Amino acid sequence: MHAFNEVFIQILILLVISVTVIAISKTIKQPYSIALVLVGLLLGLTELPVIEEAEVFITRSEVFQAIIISLFLPILLGDATLKLPFSHLYEQKKPVLALALGGTLLSFLLIGGGSYYILGLPLVVAFTFAALMSATDPISVLSIFKTIGVPKKLATTIEGESLFNDGIAVVLFQISTVYLVSYIEMGLTGFGSGVLLFLKFSLGGIAIGLVLGFLFSQVLRFFDDYPLEIAFSAILFFGSFFIAEHFHVSGVIAVVVGGLVFGSYGGKIGMSKETTTNINTFWDVITLIANSLIFLMVGLEIRHIDFSGKWGLILLAILIVLIGRTIALYTSTALVKELSAKERIILNWGGVKGSLSIALALSLPATFPGKEEILLLTFSVVLFSLLIQGLTLKPLIIKLGILHQKEQS
Repeated sequence: MHAFNEVFIQILILLVISVTVIAISKTIKQPYSIALVLVGLLLGLTELPVIEEAEVFITRSEVFQAIIISLFLPILLGDATLKLPFSHLYEQKKPVLALALGGTLLSFLLIGGGSYYILGLPLVVAFTFAALMSATDPISVLSIFKTIGVPKKLATTIEGESLFNDGIAVVLFQISTVYLVSYIEMGLTGFGSGVLLFLKFSLGGIAIGLVLGFLFSQVLRFFDDYPLEIAFSAILFFGSFFIAEHFHVSGVIAVVVGGLVFGSYGGKIGMSKETTTNINTFWDVITLIANSLIFLMVGLEIRHIDFSGKWGLILLAILIVLIGRTIALYTSTALVKELSAKERIILNWGGVKGSLSIALALSLPATFPGKEEILLLTFSVVLFSLLIQGLTLKPLIIKLGILHQKEQS
């Protein structure tokens, strides 16, 4: 018990550090996720006895990695869906669906193929890495968008793509880590089985999300009591995640769909203005805490990664991910007339990798072959993505003059 108290106190110290970093970055109007990663890197590179145990617990303990997937994931996804009005999403349905479906699958195949043929990674390792790299992280990008005021259309497209491609990337991750080899050995039959499994994961998740989202929306009609309604939203997020996982379908997709139904339909039929404000505020706080630990953890992970002699591999991996994203984005949106050339450039460079990729990589069991390589490459690409893409996105948006375009009503 005493040991746990020690670790808990140290995690609180880390939380104090991360909240301080967030406060400073908000004061100077910089994306806090990037600031947290930088501070995490500094802490990871220095030996501080005060937080030594917490660092080990956060980066090495399977307990904490289980917490990230099963606690933080439903929170982050649920919060994002509540904030995204379905009407906005529906307006941008073409680019969102093109990117989330076509773009994610295409980048998965391109990055997997590139990692296998160019980096020489074993097949399972190559496609597991590709699945991790197919998920984009809107947190950093949207915080940049907020500080400079980017058109709603672009923000909705990036957030919509990220929500759905997170679900699809997690499904691809599960298929790659568990079933890939046996399917490939089966040849064409295996391909069919893979597609069926993908559909089962996705459609099953959608069905559970729709049913639970609808039921919880109906429950809201009977109450006008925001603490109780906040509790319902929490039960919905975690309930849809764990029920879906129990039935071996996608928990991530279930949370996204359930949250969208609850936020848009439930909000319309059963939430007062006061409840809406309070639910959003509550999840804002919880998400801030979850993100602060996750992004700090991305930085802390550096002390467990051995870069020696791997720089060529890392550079190639970054190039493969960037080229894969570019080809996938331009191919999947080729028929989408709603996107201008400038918007495509922003969407491409704004496909930043983030916390989900790291969390999934850390969730791999220690016995997984190639876990160290996956962690090394995932960590390196996420770091490049957050620091280089994240920090150059603002100048790029300003240079392209996207801010001066009037919103199309």
